[in-house]
Amino acid sequence: MYSLEVSNHIERINQIVHHGAMVPDIDPAVASSWGRCVNDYGLDPESRRLPPVLTHAERIERAEQKRVLITEAKHEMNILYQQLADPELAVVLVDTDGCILHMVAADHLESDLSSLGLRLGAVWSEEEVGTNGMGTCLIVGEPIAIRQTDHFLYKHILLTCSAVPVMDHTGKMIAVLDVTSRSSLLQQHSLVLIGMTARMIENRLLTVNCKHAHPVHFHSRPESINTVHDGKLMVEDDGTIVAANQSALVQLGFPGMKELRRYRFDEIFQSTLEALLQRSMQSSFHPVPIYRAGASSRFFAVAQLPPAGSTHVQNQASPARPVQLASEKATELTTLPCKSTRGTPQSRIELGDTFLREQFELAQRVVSKGVPVLLYGETGSGKEVLAHAVHHRSPRHEGPFVAVNCASLPESLIESELFGYRAGAFTGAQRQGRSGKILQAHGGTLLLDEIGDMPLALQARLLRVLDERKVTPLGADTSVDVDIQLISASHRNLSDLVARGQFREDLYYRLNGVEIRLPPLRERQDKRQLIDLILEEEAGQRVPLADDVLMVLMQYAWPGNLRQMRHVLRTMAVLADGATIGMQHLPGPLAAAQNQSVQNGAPASCYLESMTEAEEHEPVNPLQESERITLIQLLETHRWNISDVARTLGVSRNTLYRKLHRHNITLSTQGNPTVT
Repeated sequence: MYSLEVSNHIERINQIVHHGAMVPDIDPAVASSWGRCVNDYGLDPESRRLPPVLTHAERIERAEQKRVLITEAKHEMNILYQQLADPELAVVLVDTDGCILHMVAADHLESDLSSLGLRLGAVWSEEEVGTNGMGTCLIVGEPIAIRQTDHFLYKHILLTCSAVPVMDHTGKMIAVLDVTSRSSLLQQHSLVLIGMTARMIENRLLTVNCKHAHPVHFHSRPESINTVHDGKLMVEDDGTIVAANQSALVQLGFPGMKELRRYRFDEIFQSTLEALLQRSMQSSFHPVPIYRAGASSRFFAVAQLPPAGSTHVQNQASPARPVQLASEKATELTTLPCKSTRGTPQSRIELGDTFLREQFELAQRVVSKGVPVLLYGETGSGKEVLAHAVHHRSPRHEGPFVAVNCASLPESLIESELFGYRAGAFTGAQRQGRSGKILQAHGGTLLLDEIGDMPLALQARLLRVLDERKVTPLGADTSVDVDIQLISASHRNLSDLVARGQFREDLYYRLNGVEIRLPPLRERQDKRQLIDLILEEEAGQRVPLADDVLMVLMQYAWPGNLRQMRHVLRTMAVLADGATIGMQHLPGPLAAAQNQSVQNGAPASCYLESMTEAEEHEPVNPLQESERITLIQLLETHRWNISDVARTLGVSRNTLYRKLHRHNITLSTQGNPTVT
């Protein structure tokens, strides 16, 4: 059987190489490779010769030469290995000679592959071992998949390889990232993941190799900033562009770095580097709008300080203390620089909402004494933004701020993410080990977002850490002291989870030093100011709003809170393209809500009239307009059922009655609202 299979394999190669046969299931790149193996390298498909391996001294010298590449690739390779989650595959990095620099694999597979010569220091160029993922990718210079019988040497036909090139900032190939598997099926998503990992390695190398340049991330969509898809430029203090990733070249329309280097930063964009850096710092490094020079193309960008620590701009724009501003009615507004997440105003916590200001000040007071904070708020209401602002104003502001979303991490990774692990703790672990998020927050603030979704088993470990102030990494025998300020956040009621046995009672009391409530957008008094602020941030300039559109935005319930508001205003700004935003620019959900209001006989103009009538009796503070209009809308929506409205708002009936009274809204005997 063995000889027959070998004969069939050799016959396929001969038919293609010597007779030019067209075989439907053979990729042209594979056929070309087979031709090189026979005609250029003189290889025999039956050969069982192992590839050459560098000597120990040569491996040490090669590792030192490629130290930066190996160091930056290791982290991303480990993540890729965990993502693919297959014990029958290995993630391999080779240099341009085909020499294996680093490999991540399960112990049993590493031993088996070693018998084929797949080991550190082995040279897997096409010239040495024939058609294979790593070697052939080095020749063709583009992603390639080599399935089992695509290999030239018969002894390799049980392997499936997917390989992609890794480029430097000039577009020159410096390595190949490969996944070799014993699976008979090529997973289509594997090549995509490998490509994304290669791009991440390239981005890391950009930063490391240009330590004195400013990283500038940009993309046409703000949510793509700091992802594998964003463009990245490395810019010197004088505006000289010294490096760029492939995404940056594609987005800007340059064929290569050689062409891009002819331009300064302010010749590419309608901004100087210093101006963009100042705006980025003021917005706590949330993406800000920026335009192409000589064109109307809009991007979102973030400029950062050089990794090596150029400080000339930082000294000019040190973190500002709260600035007191005044509205038209002399209402104090607190402006706080803070880190932001997508979908929230980037530099302000509140713009005149009394309740939010009180909650923020309470959080500041207790955090200054080291009291843990339990932050409640609906999804999209800005919990991480508030937590970061509290950290910024705390005695630990010079320490790190580390946020962990307990709901977004796979249960199998939460423990290693939080507590870290020692070297060799599990298959695919980094050989030098890794510190967890808790240790990374030492001396600063740790935010455990969506703490209600943490598995019960880990809750016990977290409780022990909080009690002992020590962390024991996975696989370690000794503990490490840790000093953190803890802020927990959730959109779920933890006391209810405790009652249902889904959350540890002792941990709940340990987290609940003081409860801070973040109001949903529909209850905020500063909705008008938020609309103006976010719209200007998204459009990069002031954009006029038609009165009827403003009324729709003010009376809409915003179930997605600030995240939804930002998305809606971004869409409207793009559709209006600098002109006045009108009703025709309303996106689907808001347009549907407006149509429903009109069908129910309660158009926006009706609310304007009601507000005017109320002002004849007592002037209404503009900061309270949003809450008043929202109450009227909700009463209409729920057919004036007080219990339903209170349940929707998450307040008691008594609280709702007090709000109605405060806004001069009374109920007739039929339950209909009457504005007095």
